[in-house]
Amino acid sequence: MCGNNMSVPLLSEAVTVPGTEKETAVVIFLHGLGDTGHGWADTMTSIRLPYIKYICPHAPRIPVTLNMKMTMPSCCYMLKFDYVALSIDHSFSSIVKAIIDHEVKNGIPSSRIILGGFSQGGALSLYTSLTSQQHLAGVVGLSCWLPLHKTFPQAASGSGNKDTPILQCHGEMDPMIPVQFGAMTAEKLKTIISPQNVTFRTYPGLMHSSCPQEMSAVKEFIEKQLPRV
Repeated sequence: MCGNNMSVPLLSEAVTVPGTEKETAVVIFLHGLGDTGHGWADTMTSIRLPYIKYICPHAPRIPVTLNMKMTMPSCCYMLKFDYVALSIDHSFSSIVKAIIDHEVKNGIPSSRIILGGFSQGGALSLYTSLTSQQHLAGVVGLSCWLPLHKTFPQAASGSGNKDTPILQCHGEMDPMIPVQFGAMTAEKLKTIISPQNVTFRTYPGLMHSSCPQEMSAVKEFIEKQLPRV
């Protein structure tokens, strides 16, 4: 093993759920607005597979325009957008790519890494995977959308994930990110990557949160894309 967590932004303070046996794969999961990595680390623990390490970074606290510029944890800083501006600084997406690079240097191939997230974290995961040359095992986007969708498919011209499976899940009663946004994202994704690799599932009655049925689907996806080796 090599590498120093302190040299990678967000990684040194991230919540990590280690494997209970030799780690041969990694799941990186990004939280949503106002949250921290702790809650999703607990969720990942509930569906954990013993040979996988789960990394749940904390986003930094920044002012968010949508919430009257209140300061709160927000993944959107990584893309340098908020819900109003939706402008992007690609260097921030590189922070997530740096976490992936760190795990690769520590012996986990990028093809044994899944990137995922909820809401803003899911949006960041989709954008990062589609603009990255790092070939991933899969991508999970929960209750999210594709940022700067009008820049695609051109923005994905150098992507290493044209054939990478994507699992999208969305609550049908989501008042924050309407399920229609999720459906439109899924259709957009099918124009960027192989359509058969896009799975979009919805859950009746589910609002802007997760549920056991959804997490069961996530576990099934992780196990399929990251089988024991």
